Amino acid sequence: MTLLTGPLDFSLPESSIATVPAERRGTGREDVRLMVTHRTSRFIEHERFSRIDRHLSTGDVVVVNTSATVPAAIDARTEDGMTLKVHFASPAAGGLWTVEVRTPIEGGGTTPGPALFPQTLRMMGGGSLHLLAKSSTTPRLWVAEVDTPREVLEYLSAHGAPVRYTPGPAWPLADYQTVFATEPGSAEMPSAARPFTAELVTRLVSQGIAVVPTVLHAGVSSYEEGETPGEERYKVSSTAAAVINAMRASGGRVIAVGTTVVRALESVTDATGIVHPGRGVTDVLITPQSGVRAVDGLLTGWHEPRSSHLGLLEAFISRDHLEIVYEEAQVTGYLWHEFGDELLILP
Repeated sequence: MTLLTGPLDFSLPESSIATVPAERRGTGREDVRLMVTHRTSRFIEHERFSRIDRHLSTGDVVVVNTSATVPAAIDARTEDGMTLKVHFASPAAGGLWTVEVRTPIEGGGTTPGPALFPQTLRMMGGGSLHLLAKSSTTPRLWVAEVDTPREVLEYLSAHGAPVRYTPGPAWPLADYQTVFATEPGSAEMPSAARPFTAELVTRLVSQGIAVVPTVLHAGVSSYEEGETPGEERYKVSSTAAAVINAMRASGGRVIAVGTTVVRALESVTDATGIVHPGRGVTDVLITPQSGVRAVDGLLTGWHEPRSSHLGLLEAFISRDHLEIVYEEAQVTGYLWHEFGDELLILP
């Protein structure tokens, strides 16, 4: 793996991409690999995810995202008959939506879409999408007016499918949900939590480890253009904030399950590290320069070359440490993408 200056860059062969859910290639969702590394010692350990409790302690707080994945991808046609795939990213002001228009490829994947002008796309199931203008913050996305026979999420539930980028088998929406999913809203699965099972959560709680819910509705991936994350909707309850603050004050570590949780918590944390309840739309960007105030550790999947998520990881560990971790992952055969393996970063 060759690492370059600037945004973390490396070659990711197709053999490193997991296209089959863990429970379909092994014994269960938790049957994935887990790399554990520590910020201070830089020690690296290879583990099975089913034994993650060995690396957590009584008094720790595991913060999860309860956003459920919606079938946000739908077929559409341009006014001149071109077939496209539309990814619904998130609601926007005034009843509008931000969407990404992509080109379908053989095998079920997509590539960045063609250059388009404002126009109306016809979607299956009697819906239409009026492309109004490119997003001012993320030019890859369009701001669009949506006209559907029923409420948008209901319409997508009837006619949409899970967002996919790489060719491979089509899996049902249930395979893109985590055990914590309760509130529909994510265009793509908050996948760091995917390997958890109800039995594993019960084991953590029985060991005195708190599992605390938050919500951040994830938009569409931005790694292809090296873009920073767009605005996303979040919610941190007063109960969640109180538990996190109390257990951290008593010496527990706050472990975020996924970069979405980090973003939600950092959106409501003050300069002293106190987490407050809140909800709204966040544009917070976590970088090595901003650091993190509310979170001590992070459980995450493996991110693509040049992804903005890699910059977020550098808020937890140094750039050279991150390079060593990613080199180790490739040398030892870890798997990428939502069905892949996991990384646990601890203090």
